[in-house]
Amino acid sequence: MSLPRIAIDAMGGDEGVRTMIEGAALARRRHDRFKFLLVGDETRIKAALETHPGMAEASEILHCEDVVAGDEKPSRALRRAKTTSMGLAVDAVKRGEAGAAVSAGNTGALMAMSKLALRTMPGLDRPALAALLPTLGDNDVIMLDLGANRECDARNLVQFAVMGAAYSRIVTGNERPRVRLLNIGTEETKGTEDIQAAADRLRAADGLAMQFEGYVEADKINRGECDVVVCDGFSGNIALKAIEGAARFVTDLLKRAFSSSIRSKVGFLVSRPATELLKHHLDPNNHNGAVFLGLNGVVVKSHGSANAKGVANAVEVAARLLEDDITNRIAKDLGAIDTESLGAK
Repeated sequence: MSLPRIAIDAMGGDEGVRTMIEGAALARRRHDRFKFLLVGDETRIKAALETHPGMAEASEILHCEDVVAGDEKPSRALRRAKTTSMGLAVDAVKRGEAGAAVSAGNTGALMAMSKLALRTMPGLDRPALAALLPTLGDNDVIMLDLGANRECDARNLVQFAVMGAAYSRIVTGNERPRVRLLNIGTEETKGTEDIQAAADRLRAADGLAMQFEGYVEADKINRGECDVVVCDGFSGNIALKAIEGAARFVTDLLKRAFSSSIRSKVGFLVSRPATELLKHHLDPNNHNGAVFLGLNGVVVKSHGSANAKGVANAVEVAARLLEDDITNRIAKDLGAIDTESLGAK
């Protein structure tokens, strides 16, 4: 099956062109139907393509030397959307020259450009940033919002739940994913007025393609007890950074423990299969690729420090969302819900 080509912001991220091209090439080796629009400095892109046979034939280069800096304010980057590699990659989706865009650049700038170019889907107030996180269960958990919206009301949270459930059905194949709201406790009386109001609306809504199961506390996000965790962007970003920090802490602690003495080094050799499994599970590159849900187009944010494997995973996320038509899935789900249950304004 052929797919619309994927626009790659080749200049974004900590590693830049080499890693972005290497990641795209890795994704194409896994799925040879992938085709790309590579946006960035033509000379550097061509040099990177030389080490990946077959990529040149599957790619078109859109030359651009202007880059959005990692610490650049979104408002300033937005004014340069038509001249930067990030802005041109997103614009290619708007013009229909690509089905999706992938960037490892500045998250705030990417969100601002994507919202301006692609607009929010009819019936939705705001897009949300969603990502897959590892769990102890059979499937990863989808969490949103992770920073696109600092403050959210009950209506926003309900809409995020609808979008997250649609994404979860694509990833897990479960037609009724388990959805919970992030809260400080599981009792019905806990949380802010907006969280409680969102829970009431989700319980009362008919026709939702999900199982709403109330609240989840932050320490249970990775237990595998739910498929979608919904929250405002401020809380979600803090929770995500805490999870990533805990993963790095465990990994570094194990390295220190196993290198402290001859005896511990022998213990490492004995336990190496288990530690390798742990390392694989905690490696963020294996879960790379956050998605801006709720836009009229697919935009995927790769982690800025992602290696080639991480970039390849982000490309595959974009391809999967195109293949399963995430935009129409969300639109259909929203259309099946009584607007009153969403708290229509």
